[in-house]
Amino acid sequence: DDVDRAYFAVFDGHGGVDAANYSATHLHVNVGLHEEIVTNPAEALKCSFQKTDEMFLFKAKREKLRSGTTGVSALIVGSKLHIAWLGDSQVMLVQQGKAVTLMEPHKPERE
Repeated sequence: DDVDRAYFAVFDGHGGVDAANYSATHLHVNVGLHEEIVTNPAEALKCSFQKTDEMFLFKAKREKLRSGTTGVSALIVGSKLHIAWLGDSQVMLVQQGKAVTLMEPHKPERE
């Protein structure tokens, strides 16, 4: 279609780089192939995070890997920004020199 899209992601491995590298290699593919990427980008991001996690867990069990990762992704669709994150990764948007809060940071004491 004629809608401009851009995707960005950052992963922070914990206990090694396997999960972060796997996510960096597969998450964007799962997002791009999701059936709702055009009609419901937020749902596509959510489902793709879950699918990528399930895929890595299968690989980790098979190969006895013990790492994890946090992650944050931004999908720009036309003039809309969609953010998805997992764990304690955070996003900061600066608009005209001012910080715009997009999310509340993950903290152990927060429900």
